[in-house]
Amino acid sequence: MKHHFIFTLIFFLVSSCSKSNVGYTGHGVDAIDAETLKKYSPKPIPKELSAEIEAENEIRSTGLGQLSPNGRDMFFSWSVTGVRQIWKIKGPKTFPIQMTGGENGTSLSDITNDGKYLILSRDQGGDEYPTLFIQDAEKGGRLVKIFGQKKTKVSYLDQSRDGSKIYYRANDTGPTVWGIYEYDLKSKKRELLYEGKGYWWISELGSNGDMILGHALGNISREYFLFNKNTKKLTPIIGQGERESYQVRFSHTPGEYLVLTNKFDNFKRLYLFDGKKFTPVSEKVDMNINSISITEDFSRILLRFNDQGYYKVKGIDGRTYEPISLPKFDKATHTFFGSTTRDARFTIFGQVFYNSPRISYVYDWKKKTMTEWTIPSSPEVDTSNFTPWSLESYPAEDGTRIPMFVKRPKECESKTCPVIVSFHGGPESQSKPGFSPTAELFTKRGFIYVMPNVRGSKGYGKKWLNSDNGAKRLDVITDIRDIAIYIKNHWGKGGVTPKIGVTGGSYGGYSTLYAMTVFADHFDAGVARVGMSSLVTFLENTAEHRRYLRETEYGYLKSDREVLEKLSPINYLEKVKSPLLIIQGANDPRVPAGEAIQFQKSLESRGVESSLILFPDEGHGVKKRANKTLSLGHTLSFFMQWLK
Repeated sequence: MKHHFIFTLIFFLVSSCSKSNVGYTGHGVDAIDAETLKKYSPKPIPKELSAEIEAENEIRSTGLGQLSPNGRDMFFSWSVTGVRQIWKIKGPKTFPIQMTGGENGTSLSDITNDGKYLILSRDQGGDEYPTLFIQDAEKGGRLVKIFGQKKTKVSYLDQSRDGSKIYYRANDTGPTVWGIYEYDLKSKKRELLYEGKGYWWISELGSNGDMILGHALGNISREYFLFNKNTKKLTPIIGQGERESYQVRFSHTPGEYLVLTNKFDNFKRLYLFDGKKFTPVSEKVDMNINSISITEDFSRILLRFNDQGYYKVKGIDGRTYEPISLPKFDKATHTFFGSTTRDARFTIFGQVFYNSPRISYVYDWKKKTMTEWTIPSSPEVDTSNFTPWSLESYPAEDGTRIPMFVKRPKECESKTCPVIVSFHGGPESQSKPGFSPTAELFTKRGFIYVMPNVRGSKGYGKKWLNSDNGAKRLDVITDIRDIAIYIKNHWGKGGVTPKIGVTGGSYGGYSTLYAMTVFADHFDAGVARVGMSSLVTFLENTAEHRRYLRETEYGYLKSDREVLEKLSPINYLEKVKSPLLIIQGANDPRVPAGEAIQFQKSLESRGVESSLILFPDEGHGVKKRANKTLSLGHTLSFFMQWLK
């Protein structure tokens, strides 16, 4: 806790700053006046730079995809039109058929078990208040609305075995109250099955009306119940009164459950739970299992492991829990699985290479054949020359080794190069190596590109994940500073110290703002995307249904306000000394645009070198192709100007 005194001292030294509790109100584009939207609208970038980025945008791979129940068709998302839409191929490597279109992105939630309909989700301008639709899976055509209304969060959950009914949740009766609904596709009527405060969802449907319901107690912790839709009886299974991470599914034995948890270890492991006793069914390894897939007949369970940021797949029998053999894969950066057809015959697998876009395969468990279904494309770009990632680390102030993935151009082995440090969002997320045309645009310009996984990141065990919760963030937020100290002390050549730029989105944007204020002596330029400038106004104005989850991560407005103020970059504005660019979507319901606007206007009043780009038709991040080109173009130009 040695940093508490230091931060307390800093906090009171800057008490003359504008405190974050006198900021904006609300979120969404409606909360921003027209003059502000116009003032900070994105400006054009040079044609040469736009053309280069557009060439990188032409490098495409489809989403992992989902097979029709008979295994003959694959549906997947693809942003080839500039916006993510849904496409279909009728067999391996066949010509793609576009199913959806328009200016707003579309997500494939599921395919009905009878194969008749696609279940789709689409929001407006990135506002994250989607509408659920169905569409004829064979003919395509118009989307038929199931449910959606303004300022209401809707999420698809599951479907009945015959595909005649679908289940979704919505907070249509109140921002923090979630209802679980059953919708009959034939009668077009819906029935409220259960309603409760906070996030509720269906973990799995069972038989005789039974289903497992999950309820979020916080950002990570979960509790589960057995619910019968006929009797409305809710019976606790696990997690009540705890603060543990659980994922619960039915096992092949009635009354027993398969539970994925890190309650008994630093890493998540799969257990069989009979209501009293936990019996491990997966091997004990120092790696998280972060995804499981169980066939309906329990013939197998697929496990995806996270090995220090690299995905690996293993399998066990769903009844005996003995290891099973899997198809042989090429050595890739990541290997992972997707959906399996209900008859357990076909499974989609994906592979990612650092120098090749993702490829989707279908494995036929009966014939034991692996078939490539999608063909990635990289027109006029030789991806074989892409720079590989290396897994390295740097020491924090207390000696803890912090992992980081590094892309280092060959010329930087012999000369000093500027460095871009990119922090991930979350904060409980993880930077992973993979195929990244964006990172490659930096390395081809002579930048070393670095992605650290500071304390609080997932993938390194429970202790690492929880090390930044609440006031504990004061003790580990110096991980942001320590990477800059390490780089400047060790990556210089010939007595030349490298310049360092910092960037990131969401919590990574917050990390950038914190780096450019509290740790301003260590960074030379920053680009913050959709980042929180004040943890106080962020929690006050984020979408209400998200607030209680976020408070369990950052601290509570009522009881932890002093800590939240200490951790708010806006309270250290007088420390900013290097150029800063802020990028924000006006429709963002997670990190309201007011976070960016209040920070920028405060810097302007102080005459600090800074600028803001506000996209009126984007939400939490930039998704549309033209906007992505502008956002990345301005970022590249900014770092070239100030670091090269």
